[in-house]
Amino acid sequence: MFGGEMEPTRFEFNCLGELLVLAKAEDLGGGDVTSAMLPGGARAAGRFVARQELVVCGGAFLAAIGAAYDGAIQTNVLVADGQGVEAGATLAQWSGPAGAVLSAERVALNFLQRLCGIATLTREYVEAVAATSADIYDTRKTTPGWRHLEKYAVRAGGGHNHRMGLYDAVLVKDNHLALLQPLAALADKLAEARDALGGRGFVEVEVDTLEQFDVALKLPVDVILLDNFTLDDLAEAVRRRDAAGLAGELALEASGGVDLASVGRIAATGVDRIAIGALTHSAPAADVAFDIDQP
Repeated sequence: MFGGEMEPTRFEFNCLGELLVLAKAEDLGGGDVTSAMLPGGARAAGRFVARQELVVCGGAFLAAIGAAYDGAIQTNVLVADGQGVEAGATLAQWSGPAGAVLSAERVALNFLQRLCGIATLTREYVEAVAATSADIYDTRKTTPGWRHLEKYAVRAGGGHNHRMGLYDAVLVKDNHLALLQPLAALADKLAEARDALGGRGFVEVEVDTLEQFDVALKLPVDVILLDNFTLDDLAEAVRRRDAAGLAGELALEASGGVDLASVGRIAATGVDRIAIGALTHSAPAADVAFDIDQP
């Protein structure tokens, strides 16, 4: 059901390049004084190994990370991003000048562990709703500067990306509504906002109650976000949307307090999307190691 191979876009590689400049500078500083003890001309080969069951993400970036330290580092990726592996699996191999390999090791692992962690957690959520028609979405609750990479990891885990930022979709949230009330008067503004998107993205409105939901049903929106609704209210919102003849046209998105224990029940109410900030803000790092092969 899962496990399709993935390829990063230029946006992910651009993000990686910017982060690599910072990561290399903070770690390498004026030079690797430990690796300086290695004999001149020494070469090394090693393996990136999963120490736990995980979903791979970040292997596609290893060649670029190695090249940032030394263009002579050779990368052999054995498992594509998006694939699940068991503990003990070798994900990729590096070989090249020993000093450069050892200097780059930690930074490479930092990227791999973070991205594999997000992909692995996302896959758990996706599997938890597999028997339903709901899709798992991320949010903008990402690590500053890492957004493109973290959202790539969500896709590797089988999830979907919500808007990338404030520029590519309209999402009227509760704080906007506090300044734009009443909700029923937003139709013209939402139509103008849709025009401003120029055919991109979507228009979404957040509601906190079924009364607000009834008003939002009449607005020109693509998605209604049901924030912190009870299970009964989620199911009732689905019923009202369908009774209005909007099934298949208007998506309903549940959000707020979602965890692995509750996501299956939320999906069973019939909502189309479930937005989960924890995918990116709370994913634990996956256990990945780099082992040098003995000469």
